[in-house]
Amino acid sequence: MVENLITLGLETSCDETAVAVVEGRFNILSSAVASQDEIHSKYGGIVPELACRRHVEMIRPLVKEALNIAGIRLDRVGLVSATRGPGLVGALLVGLSYAKALAWARKLPFAGVNHLQGHVMSAFVQRPGAPLPAVALLVSGGHTELFLVETIGQLVHLGGTRDDAVGEAFDKVAKMLSLGYPGGPVVEKMAELGEPVYNIPVAMARADTLDFSFSGPKTAVKQLINKLEKEGSGPISANICASFQRAAVDALVLKTSLAIEKYNPASILIVGGVASNGALRRAMNRLGEERSVEVVFPDPMLCTDNAVMIASAGACDFLNDPQNRVFRDYLTLDADPSWMPGAEPR
Repeated sequence: MVENLITLGLETSCDETAVAVVEGRFNILSSAVASQDEIHSKYGGIVPELACRRHVEMIRPLVKEALNIAGIRLDRVGLVSATRGPGLVGALLVGLSYAKALAWARKLPFAGVNHLQGHVMSAFVQRPGAPLPAVALLVSGGHTELFLVETIGQLVHLGGTRDDAVGEAFDKVAKMLSLGYPGGPVVEKMAELGEPVYNIPVAMARADTLDFSFSGPKTAVKQLINKLEKEGSGPISANICASFQRAAVDALVLKTSLAIEKYNPASILIVGGVASNGALRRAMNRLGEERSVEVVFPDPMLCTDNAVMIASAGACDFLNDPQNRVFRDYLTLDADPSWMPGAEPR
């Protein structure tokens, strides 16, 4: 059953429409993603109503595309899995409603997956034998969280951002410098051309907590830009990007190092869209070498929002307890835009 289960996964928590087919727990048969960057870039951020409309347009064609790429007919699918939360509630409802209707019509079990659990699962898709227990750092546009993973699919929340997510801070720095959207990749590219000559603070550096804060560093960038403009020199974008990126990466490494000291994990999992950042990868690999801990990064295509991680997370949950009635709960299960792992969805 484990080897032969075919799971159709759907992800619409934010601005990517994604569908994937996974065999067993981790074998990727297909992954189809429709990005909305072109739609939202003119606004410098995500417009929820436009995201929802695009999901409605793309969900059905992407299901067909993913099945075709996998060479799988719909009657071979044994489980439907979709993101239930957290995320934009309207966007979540598009994928969730489609998936529930499909599962109900085909009399298939359905798994409502936590988006953050999915991101952590992407590390196990990349490295199924990643040693446990693990400390997982999830860094994205909407989240900056630390989890303890003692069993695959079971997350204990250790700490998180008290204000902006790190990916959101990258986007806002890019917007201040008129570099475009999404900001993470362009800030990273600019940072490679500059030097970290400005003192951007690492927030909460001395606090004995696993929480983060990126509002202060973001504000420091704004104040720096204003200061340079008043002096008439104008901001040097590359140096500002390099300085901000250094502060952001230092904060992530600092708190992950503290989590290692407290929980003595066998591995570190770095997941989410910001896990594609080259400076972060280099810094975390150095940390792993210093602490003799394996560091696992998913492939970049598994770092950003995708349906492979949702299909895999749903398959693992289902195969652990296939007789659980929750997998036949089509009507009462609803989207939860603020659902955190370890807590019951509302």
